[in-house]
Amino acid sequence: MPPDETMDVKAQTEMLNEALRLQHRSVVHYSLTAGSVIGLEYQAHAERMRAHARAELDDATRLVEKITALGGEPTTDVAPLSFTADPAAALDRLVDAEGQALEALRAAIEATGREAASEAVEHRLEHMIMRKQEQVDYLLRARQRPQRPPPGA
Repeated sequence: MPPDETMDVKAQTEMLNEALRLQHRSVVHYSLTAGSVIGLEYQAHAERMRAHARAELDDATRLVEKITALGGEPTTDVAPLSFTADPAAALDRLVDAEGQALEALRAAIEATGREAASEAVEHRLEHMIMRKQEQVDYLLRARQRPQRPPPGA
């Protein structure tokens, strides 16, 4: 196989570690938000966010497994996050943070190459991106408000 089609293991490990750093934050961020949202409107979303936290933990473990399989050392760094008691602002922060994580996962695909092991990494990352994007879409829908017709319409 031509060298330009093989996995750049060093670059792949670095990119996966950057995604893992953000993935660690995702686990904590969903958990923090799920446990702290108040108000009837937001309580309806808390259990779903708990499920998202569990899915994020599963994907963090998958990233650790891949980094280790490539001979790398998984990061223990967690990207910074902050708390707000305002549930609407908490969802907005979560959406922004997940956008960063999605971009890191997408960027990690670049170093995968074309060999069988590379294709497996690419496919796994695509599944993680799809799942995470579905969660972001859920949060975006949760932030929307129904449009009310004007009085007398």
